[in-house]
Amino acid sequence: MRLSATELTAEEVGLRDEVRDYLAERLPPGSYPVGLGISAEMDPVFSRDLASRGWVGMALPKEYGGGGRSAVERLIVVEQLLAAGAPIGWHWVADRQSGPNIAANGTIEQKQYFLPRIARGELSFAIGMSEPDAGSDLASVRTKAVKVEDGWLISGTKIWTSGAGEATHLLALIRTSEDRYFGLTQFIVDRAADGLAVSPIPFIDGTRHFCEVSFTDVFVPDTMRLGEVGAGWGQNTAELVLERGGVDRWMSLMPVLQHWAAHLHGSVAGWEQTDLGLVVARCWAFHGLSMSIARAVDRGESPTVEAALAKEMATRFEQECIEIVARHYGRTPHLTSSDPYESLLARAILTGPSWTIRGGTTEILRNIISKALIQP
Repeated sequence: MRLSATELTAEEVGLRDEVRDYLAERLPPGSYPVGLGISAEMDPVFSRDLASRGWVGMALPKEYGGGGRSAVERLIVVEQLLAAGAPIGWHWVADRQSGPNIAANGTIEQKQYFLPRIARGELSFAIGMSEPDAGSDLASVRTKAVKVEDGWLISGTKIWTSGAGEATHLLALIRTSEDRYFGLTQFIVDRAADGLAVSPIPFIDGTRHFCEVSFTDVFVPDTMRLGEVGAGWGQNTAELVLERGGVDRWMSLMPVLQHWAAHLHGSVAGWEQTDLGLVVARCWAFHGLSMSIARAVDRGESPTVEAALAKEMATRFEQECIEIVARHYGRTPHLTSSDPYESLLARAILTGPSWTIRGGTTEILRNIISKALIQP
């Protein structure tokens, strides 16, 4: 494990304050639907507004329209967006992982086309990883690509593909040979491609963010293959560092937590003080953990195990926070309440169990961590 304590520099504190001031003006209370972390609403206009300030595609190379800034600087911006429950859904996946993946593994032509459009907030990506009956074992995916003239024909099914109903593109992990790990390749698939069908899956809270994506002989030009044939497993693993180690894994409930803490008026009972102190202390701990992972990324490292550790602990903490706030609420919150924070709490109670699944189940993450700990 390579986790080092770190602090924000004066310049980074300035960036944090700038983002706070902007969001206070751009998203005044009542002007937008407050979201639960990465499950927030899709608002292409808001995404383009952020992009115009250089806050989308921050870590992408300058020569391709990105900001050329650090992972830590991006974390600072994201932390403020999640604290506000901002409508980040449109650009989220492209900004967090698809863009950096393309920057690291794409051809010059792919970088020239996709990266400037991601940095402008114009494109929305979904990630085609999970499949029916595969669980979190990505190496067992069966959606298959067969080589044909000038490209590939893809057939199979992906499931739990967040945001696929609105995305412009999918970045999919596809089997190109029978080798368990070296038989996987990533492809950039146009959402409007012939033979591709997206079926939203109604979730328990009434949302339809998750989708099933069916490929029926979908032709993908070889120019849209990302990286070498068979390199998908390694690329996907590196991508998951960006997905698992960020602040989004412990901040899903943050707008509700802030509202709860702000309304503990007057004399606070001992058990309330204990719960509030526990939540605040652990939020700071996870903030430091995410910062350390981001610093490692900026040093050129790939902290795969550290990211798995962060997600395993952080998503369990998120569910503990739901239990704490629900206990303090004193009655069952209603999903249809006119109070947006009551509605958010009700939604969190219903959907919180999925937070430990998305991005890799707790059990899979513990396997990754334990294997790293026993290695000499």
